Amino acid sequence: MTGELPPMRASDAERERVAEALREAVAEGRLTMEEFEERLELAYTARTHADLEPLVRDLPVPASMASPAPQPSRAPAGADASWAERIGGSATSRWGLAVMGGFQRAGRWVMPRAFTSVVVMGGGEIDLRDARFEERDVVVRCFALMGGISVIVPPDVEVHVNGVGIMGGFDQAATGDGAPEAPRVTVTGLAIWGAVAVERKRRKADVQREKEARRREKAELKRLRKEREAERELARTEQRLDTSKREADAPERELDGPRPELGGARPGAGGLAREREEREHVLREERAVEDRRGAGERRAAGGAGGDRPDDAAR
Repeated sequence: MTGELPPMRASDAERERVAEALREAVAEGRLTMEEFEERLELAYTARTHADLEPLVRDLPVPASMASPAPQPSRAPAGADASWAERIGGSATSRWGLAVMGGFQRAGRWVMPRAFTSVVVMGGGEIDLRDARFEERDVVVRCFALMGGISVIVPPDVEVHVNGVGIMGGFDQAATGDGAPEAPRVTVTGLAIWGAVAVERKRRKADVQREKEARRREKAELKRLRKEREAERELARTEQRLDTSKREADAPERELDGPRPELGGARPGAGGLAREREEREHVLREERAVEDRRGAGERRAAGGAGGDRPDDAAR
């Protein structure tokens, strides 16, 4: 093992704080719905602080989320805050045996300080996710002959694997540190033509709670989309009504404006019919003036040129 600390895992509470910051950002218009959905999905699937930090780096969030520096004393994702309550008690089972068959230890049981499992052409499962621990340091002894044993531990416990495999093997992938308050699990034993697998998994209750949170989040996203669509439709409707009103008021505003050809400013008209009537009245007045002017010119021409035949006949 090296002295370098592993990346600090993110907890469900930290994921929820990031999700709340994203919800506030989309409500304030800082994020689009597409950005919100993308970041929210990344937040709920984030494993470490380094995965959460970029999601809120450009948003106004609390200082604890803006720079989530890893702290050695903080528990990783899936950490149980009540480990002190889960350590202590009398062991409910100290061994498991499977010969051409299988055995399982899972659920709420008390893990002893040393549990011995033996499988011969069979299989066994030792699930510690919901178990209590007789002591903080426990040992799982696995002996597999042409069979397999699966050891499942919570994500935040310290794990050491040092078994021996002969034409078989022990899985070392889960080896690593855990939260300071969590138990330490050592897996040892012998595998001949068999295998012992050790893996970290979250508790089923935590997985189910996350699924419920995602389901609620999707329902909230759907509701927000409907509200945004209703707001856009209302804005479009108001715009159409405003345009229709301006088009309907355009003739009246045109008639209310100054009319130089009709002698300057005129009082408001009731519509196009009244405008036509006034124009016809003006044209009739102009024709009457022209007729009177023409009649005067004809009389003047007749007096200058003597009696016309018509006058002699009269």
